Amino acid sequence: MNGFLLLDKPGGITSHDLVAAARKKYGTKRVGHAGTLDPMATGVLVLGIGNATKLLSYVVEGRKSYEATIKLGISTHTDDREGEILAAVDASAITEEEIRVELANFVGIIFQRPSSVSAIKIDGKRAHQRVRDGEVVDIPAREVTIFEIIIRAIRGSEIDISVTCSAGTYIRAIARDLGDALQVGGHLTSLRRTSVSPFLIEECSDLELAELIPTAVGISRMLPTRALSYEEIIEIGFGRTISASAEAGTVAAIAGDGAFVALLSNREFAGKALATPILVAVKE
Repeated sequence: MNGFLLLDKPGGITSHDLVAAARKKYGTKRVGHAGTLDPMATGVLVLGIGNATKLLSYVVEGRKSYEATIKLGISTHTDDREGEILAAVDASAITEEEIRVELANFVGIIFQRPSSVSAIKIDGKRAHQRVRDGEVVDIPAREVTIFEIIIRAIRGSEIDISVTCSAGTYIRAIARDLGDALQVGGHLTSLRRTSVSPFLIEECSDLELAELIPTAVGISRMLPTRALSYEEIIEIGFGRTISASAEAGTVAAIAGDGAFVALLSNREFAGKALATPILVAVKE
């Protein structure tokens, strides 16, 4: 059992709950994810099964899209509705124009401070665990790219938005920072991930109905591919080089039967370019 599983995560459970359930369903410990969602969040959760777990980094690095609702006037310690309320003020005087102007400032390359209850590891321990243990956590701001923020609706102090962003962006941090910019505080009340490039929410379903996408089919949506001959597969299996690939960068090597074989990258040896395996699929 090798491939990618596209799940529509329901609210109220953790991403790791679904990973555990997938391990049980497919009878393997080799199950990983391409970025978790908070328990309250729903939407696209990409799992890798078997040899696809080694390829999840190519999914993680892709663009992501979200639908979210921000509530102004209330700040929480988690920057979302599940946290303890830190402050509550009257946000009724905030105008739609002020909201639009401030949200526009988040589009582009920005430095964003992740929530203190994020899954980021600090000295080997996740930030949210440190907070639960009573520690004060201050994570330095990091560079992210927000490609687009579309305002879907403004309903008093609630704002519905669509966001397309780079990996590592925290939507609840946008809610927090928008509230701070407007000097009334803010937090996230709903979050649904609608894409993890190249996979879309329309392709996702629950664990019982989801069909495994073969590794070769999934990786071909992320990387250029190259069909290998039987002889080339043998060479790759021994870690040897073969003739250079036509495409620059990382290339997914596919066998004649459609199975994923390896990731290749052209390297120069004695002035000659040759395709070198940088990851070889392990036979189950």
